[in-house]
Amino acid sequence: MTNILDPRIADRLKRNDAGLFAAVVQEKSTGDVLMMAWMDDEALARTLATRKATYFSRSRDSYWVKGETSGHTQYVHEVRLDCDGDTVLLVVDQTGAACHTGTHTCFDTDVLLAAE
Repeated sequence: MTNILDPRIADRLKRNDAGLFAAVVQEKSTGDVLMMAWMDDEALARTLATRKATYFSRSRDSYWVKGETSGHTQYVHEVRLDCDGDTVLLVVDQTGAACHTGTHTCFDTDVLLAAE
């Protein structure tokens, strides 16, 4: 499957040397930051066409639709591009856990800063 990304969007994106850019995922109902994944033009085009969050796996060198095997899906309501053009924000309805560890968000580990 090859989806062509609208040139008006593609021209605004800044990609790394592998042709990828970061995708930060936020839950619409809670505002929680759920996860970060990688996308390329094809993954973003698929996401825009289907409203199913589609990412690019660097380790598997392939595309994956969130929830395709786990059932923990992401329905995409909004896609926003940051001011630098190197990160997109997906605002989603999350069904089930977002993190591969089974937790609601991948950002649930506290990091304590040393007191000043």
